[in-house]
This record gives sequence, C-alpha cells and structure tokens, in this order.
Amino acid sequence: MFYYFSFLEDSISWFRLFEYITVRTLGAATFGFIIMLLIGPYLIKKLKKINFVELDVDQRLGENFKTSKVRTPTMGGIIIISSTVISTLLWANPSNIFLLLTLGTFIVMGFIGFVDDYKKIKSKNGLSVRNKFLFQILWTFVFLSILWSSPETQDQVKKLMVPFNKMPILEMSFIFSFIFLILVMVGASNAVNLTDGLDGLAIGCTNSVIGCYLLLSYIAGHYSFATYLQVPFISGCGELTVFCGALLGSGLGFLWFNRNPAEIFMGDTGSLALGGAIASVAILIKQELLLIFVGGVFVIEALSVIIQTIFFKYSRFKTGKGRRIFKCAPIHHHFEFVEKEKAIINNKDPKYIENIIVVKFWIAGIICALIGIATLKIR
Repeated sequence: MFYYFSFLEDSISWFRLFEYITVRTLGAATFGFIIMLLIGPYLIKKLKKINFVELDVDQRLGENFKTSKVRTPTMGGIIIISSTVISTLLWANPSNIFLLLTLGTFIVMGFIGFVDDYKKIKSKNGLSVRNKFLFQILWTFVFLSILWSSPETQDQVKKLMVPFNKMPILEMSFIFSFIFLILVMVGASNAVNLTDGLDGLAIGCTNSVIGCYLLLSYIAGHYSFATYLQVPFISGCGELTVFCGALLGSGLGFLWFNRNPAEIFMGDTGSLALGGAIASVAILIKQELLLIFVGGVFVIEALSVIIQTIFFKYSRFKTGKGRRIFKCAPIHHHFEFVEKEKAIINNKDPKYIENIIVVKFWIAGIICALIGIATLKIR
C-alpha cells in the first residue's frame, strides 16, 4: 500500500521516500514487530482456549525435564505468517513476481505445517513423512513452472551458481532444475523444522539467516552493488528485501514470546514456513548453495539426524543391535541430554542449561551469517 504513495510525489514531495527499498524495509520490519506484539497475546489465549497446545512429554530427555512444556500453545507460526504477510503487503510492491512467489511459498509451507500440527493435536499422528514431502515437492514444481514460463526468469533459474565463483558453472535443464530446487526447498524447510526443539532456538537462528539474506537480496536487486561485488543482478528482486525486513521484525517479535520459558511454540506451521521462505529467497537471488554456510546451524542439525539414523540402521544390520553416535538427535538434544545428566550427577540445578545451549547456537548462527556475507568479497 505505502509503495503506491510514491506515485504521488509530484503532489507531496516527501512521498518519494516510499520509493526507496531501504525506507520500506525499515517500515516493514517495524510493522512486523509491532503487529506481532499486538496480536501475539490474543492468539496465545485463543490457542489455549481451543486446546491447540503441546500434549506430550518429550521422553528423550526424561519426564522431569519436559513436563513444563506440556499445555504450552503451539501453531505459533500462524502469527509469524500473519504479521509478516500483512507487513509485507503494506510496504512492498504487491505486483512483484518474486515477492508473490516468496509469499506463496511462505503460506503454502505454513499450511502444510498447519495440517501436520492439527493432525498431531487431534489424533497424535501428524502427516506422514511421505505425504509431507509430496506436498512440498508439488509446490516446488509449481514454483519452478512459474519461473520457467517467463524467458527472463527461466534464464536465471537455469544457472547454477556456487559461492566464491562469479560466473555460473552450468545451465540446468528443467528436470535438473527441478531436482535441485527440491533439494533446496525441501531441505531448508525440514532443516529448520528439525532445529525447532528448544525455546527460542529455531527463531533465533532463523533471524540470523534472514538478516543475511536481507542484505544479499538488496545487493542482488541493485545493479551497481551487484556489478561491483560480482553477484548475479536480478532486476526486481530488491522487493524481497522488504519481505526479509518484515520477516525479521516478526521473528524478533515472536522471540519475545518464544524465549525460555516459552509462552508459545511455532510448531511445524512456523518452522516449515520459515524454511520455505528462506529457500525461496535464496533461489530467487541465485544464492542457494550459500545456504550451506549461512544456515550452518540448520545444516549441522539435519546432518546429525541423518548420521544418527544411518549409523543406527547400519549397526543394527551388522550386529543385530542398533547403536547411536549421539545421545539424542537433533544435536541440540544431545548437548541438552549430556549437560543435564552432568547436572544431576553433580547435584546442580539444570534450570538454565537450555538457555545456555540456545544462546551458544545463536552465536554460531550469527557467525555463519557473517561468513556468508564475507563470501561476497571472495570471488
């Protein structure tokens, strides 16, 4: 909405401010944060009232450690999506194809997560992994088909860019592009989902990634900066900066309620939506593989699950008894288990261990984001 005020600059000169992406990004971030703080308390009460709450104790860490999580409202991704979408539509150009695709991914992935959360609450069995992947792959096909339908966007999506290299290493066919986008989209959304296990962990690490991609999308949409830093210039993708600003503001607002002790959990509704949004932005500005560095925490979390699963199955096949590398997976539960076990042995209060682990992961996430930004000068 505010974007169209810039068309009235001949009548009111200061309306030209709404033409600048930087101004609109700051506005979107501010509105996202404020909207989150305004609607958050209402939704928390509403979710409690309709019994959309965490019902099960996490048995991996013992009942004594996780009983406090029971009856905490879940599906907090609803307010993340709501505040981000509202703020984005208020401040961005709503006719921008890159913006619409990213919002579409954000909402669709969130809806898949919502169905999963709803089924878990009502029947304790969410969507099967197979069905979840199927829906994510179907959306990836739609996403790619829209990009492929335009010669300009098709030319961009075909290019495979790698960090530290200023030129694409190859041009992909539709099938190769589809497989690649599945790996990025499904991988990112589920990696964020796996990271969502401690209060404030997933949203804090996501904020670091979004902050990095906010800068990257601004550079990719600015011809002079993109040329100077030798990254792909994507005309029109600067509007994604406004989306990233809205999501960052909403993320910080959600952290207000999600820090330990959490008043609400994001659920799969939030984690799948956040991962999908990150993947979408990365794909559209041709910085997909940079996610390996920027989202290093998510990569490690996902790898810990993969390694644990493969090793367990392999050891069971070889010896008849499954063995584990980590105490628990994803890896943040491994650290939590080890530290709380030590606390019990040493008669110490384990109350603050979760906070310590989360903050350390946040620091790791910030370092990963800074490494991602630093790659801009190594080409």
